[in-house]
Amino acid sequence: MTGIIRNIGATLALLSAFIVPRSEAGQLVSPADREWAKKAVAGEKSLSAPAGKNTVAVLYFNNITGDPSLDPMRKGIPLLLVTDLSGVPGLSVIERTRLQALTEETSLGASGLVEAGTAPRVGKLLGARWLVGGEIGREKPTRIDLTSNVADVPAGTTTGKTSAGGDIERLFEVEKNLLFGVLKLIDVKVTPEEEQRLRKPCSKSVTALSALFLGVDAGDRGDLDKAEGYYKKALQVDPGVCIASDALKEIETVRAAAGKRSRQFLKTLRDGTTLNDSLTTKEPLLRGGKPLDIPGTRTSPTNINLTFP
Repeated sequence: MTGIIRNIGATLALLSAFIVPRSEAGQLVSPADREWAKKAVAGEKSLSAPAGKNTVAVLYFNNITGDPSLDPMRKGIPLLLVTDLSGVPGLSVIERTRLQALTEETSLGASGLVEAGTAPRVGKLLGARWLVGGEIGREKPTRIDLTSNVADVPAGTTTGKTSAGGDIERLFEVEKNLLFGVLKLIDVKVTPEEEQRLRKPCSKSVTALSALFLGVDAGDRGDLDKAEGYYKKALQVDPGVCIASDALKEIETVRAAAGKRSRQFLKTLRDGTTLNDSLTTKEPLLRGGKPLDIPGTRTSPTNINLTFP
């Protein structure tokens, strides 16, 4: 009996590893990200705001247009900003997947906008000195208007607000203007050569960008098939669109690892259990028992919006 319980425990451990998407880095939230978020929240009382560190976190934007078709931009605009800011010398940028893991762990985004006092808390949990938030608006259907504000976490203040707007078909240009406004708010200067490099768009196609944004959100929800489809669509529209190729490779890696764990799981079942329907006298309690409860993945909110005082 003890041996069978031990085998069942090992089997459940393998199955648990199998059902949780895994990635070392990229756009898919990994078990390491979730473990970090869990520990950060558990030790929140002992955390202090990082002082003197040029660490930046970009939060999901709030869609105030009332048009749900623009919701993919809530994660999409921060995705572009994180990608750009990661290329700025002297800045340390919090990975997007860590924000997503923290969102899932704290459920901060479950009810839309969160009170202003949440900003310092999230900044401490993420270990960020600068916290970038924002809103998506528009004056007319063909236009997009982005507004962003930056919180100085140690000081508990907002450094200011920046905005950029234009035709929605030139979203790539609007995002870049917002980027340089954010850099100005955190007092980061770049050389003309660095600015030229940062001005290079992820894609000039709003269709490709929209598919990219949808792929990221599908990945956050654990729907790898949909994520793969969106990434492939983005690449069909624009073969040079940023992130999509690496995201597809990441999905392939996750699936390969899952397949390996699945084979290990089946081997454990084969090696640790009997294939006939008989029970030995030492194992009478297993017959008629309740089916094992196999833990599944938790449904978690995919949005977090923060305002600043």
